[in-house]
Amino acid sequence: MTKVTSPHKGSPRPGLRALGCLLLVGSFLALSLTVAKLADDAGAPRVSFLMVAMAGAGLVLMGLAALRRRPLSFNRRTLEYALVAGALLALPNALAFVAIRHVGAGFISLSFAFPILITWVLAVCLKLERLRLLRLSGVILGLGGGLVLAVAKAGDMSGAPGWALLVMAMPLVLALGNIYRTLRWPEGGSPLFLAALMLLGGAATLLPLSLLLEPGQLPLLFTREAVLRLLAVEATVFTVLYLFFFVLQKLAGPVYLSQIGAVAAVVGTLIAVLALGEATPPNLGLAALLVIAGSLLFQRGARAASQAVNSTSSGQAST
Repeated sequence: MTKVTSPHKGSPRPGLRALGCLLLVGSFLALSLTVAKLADDAGAPRVSFLMVAMAGAGLVLMGLAALRRRPLSFNRRTLEYALVAGALLALPNALAFVAIRHVGAGFISLSFAFPILITWVLAVCLKLERLRLLRLSGVILGLGGGLVLAVAKAGDMSGAPGWALLVMAMPLVLALGNIYRTLRWPEGGSPLFLAALMLLGGAATLLPLSLLLEPGQLPLLFTREAVLRLLAVEATVFTVLYLFFFVLQKLAGPVYLSQIGAVAAVVGTLIAVLALGEATPPNLGLAALLVIAGSLLFQRGARAASQAVNSTSSGQAST
């Protein structure tokens, strides 16, 4: 039977670590989209740029795993994990990279706010999560924050409704990836090694798309100095992002992880406004407040569930 990795229970310290990872990963996710926008503006082939950045980050993480003597088990199970988890990551990210010039970095960031609800529903249906009011309330508040921004941003999408609809299909794939990585987490696999596997699998998924959609454009990544610098930045961002992405998933589970989208929605909107000159959406402060309140409420629900489990275990032990 597949071993499902569950969040640590007990002391509040894991909760603080999880919250820190959540803010870090969500912010770096938003930053990766900003770098993608800058690379597109610099004339980089978008799918090839993503592929090489993922491959570079995957190789760095694999090297770190080897240096730290983490278990490096290459077998059919880890190969499946690399290819499936990689595809479920790479395809929505490739869509984001291609669509970014049509709908803007802000709208792409907003779309990452929605996987939380889908992930939570799937987790409850698969009995990875119990139906708890506090956690449901946190999910709804976080989703509400994303919706506030999405509705405000929808007015800017009149020129690209088709791209906007495609982008809104991303959350389902991302949610499936969240659940898959938990259900099929190889026993004994370290976050460092699995992050490397996923990125390399994602790069392999994008290779045929790069050759088909951008034939002969791969050398442009290495012949233009501005693009090469952005490629190095993106690979660095991916290295940090997906290492702590897996740390967070192991620490707190798939539903908590999916809150990174709500964080990315707010941070990405701020970056798009402050760094890329996009228009400030209405009710940005309200959206940020809802996202923060949702994350704190969700964490409180997780802590309450942990205390209930510990109380039940203590009662059984005493009898």
